[in-house]
Amino acid sequence: MTVCLLLLSVVALTAAVPAPRALTRAAWPERDPVVALWVWQCLVATVLLCCLTALVLGAAAVFHTVRDRVFAPAPPAVTAAYDLSTAPAWAAVLTVVLACGAAWTTAMLARELVEARRSRGQARANLRERAPELPAGLPAARGPMLVLEDEYPDAWWMPGHPPQLVVTTGALHRLTDLQLDAVLTHERGHARAHHDWLLHLSTALATGFPRVPLFTHFCDQTHRLVELAADDTASRRCGHLTTALALIELNQHRGVLSCDSSRRFLGERVDRLLEPPPRLLRRHRALTTTVAALVPLLPLLITFAPGLTALS
Repeated sequence: MTVCLLLLSVVALTAAVPAPRALTRAAWPERDPVVALWVWQCLVATVLLCCLTALVLGAAAVFHTVRDRVFAPAPPAVTAAYDLSTAPAWAAVLTVVLACGAAWTTAMLARELVEARRSRGQARANLRERAPELPAGLPAARGPMLVLEDEYPDAWWMPGHPPQLVVTTGALHRLTDLQLDAVLTHERGHARAHHDWLLHLSTALATGFPRVPLFTHFCDQTHRLVELAADDTASRRCGHLTTALALIELNQHRGVLSCDSSRRFLGERVDRLLEPPPRLLRRHRALTTTVAALVPLLPLLITFAPGLTALS
């Protein structure tokens, strides 16, 4: 069970307050939000993988059937290296706790996906009611962009099958052609990066484990960073000033964006677009991405180290 304790130590060091708080307070994520999102995902994957491997080893120590299944292809020397035959009394308690955590995580993810699907269904039904009637003889299927007759300026991306880009006539009247292109590019950036899945994952983990700093900071930072990443996508195509003016024109009458995840960040986003920070150097991006990708390998290294040592 020493391996399980090492895995849980990694969880404690990664999910505790110092690590996520240090990443939250760092200045470089604002310079390259895509890389920052990747780092957060790798940290969360490390914690989840540690818990999963610890659960498998704990179950193998407590239940002979699980042990026989897990170590069936392995030589006897590998099985003996893990010393699972003499599991301490607390191993059963730890295994039950990890199993409950895994079940709860699965339930939260399933709940989030079901709720998201229900919300999308309601939104699509609302769009069908608000969408203008097509003239007779035209096909009923609509294109990837839907224009709604509404003086309220707004634009958003509706994920699903098929995905739908929605813009109101109020936005068409208020924005210039280049500003409208910036807004639509911003929304398409969300769609191409599948930010909706990342938001669902972070929300589910933060809802299920509200007292775990890593998950709560992951949720908060994901909602912030996906908007900055989409802003960068729009500014690379249409320019920083045009994208900033588009945000202002689209939201000056209400002061916030219609999307809940962006309400607190409108001023920050506009300031960032007006005075764009320098991006990370290419070698720094490559180094950060590579190191972050290697972190989830740590649970696998800890898990397989005794077996590899026994084989050598």
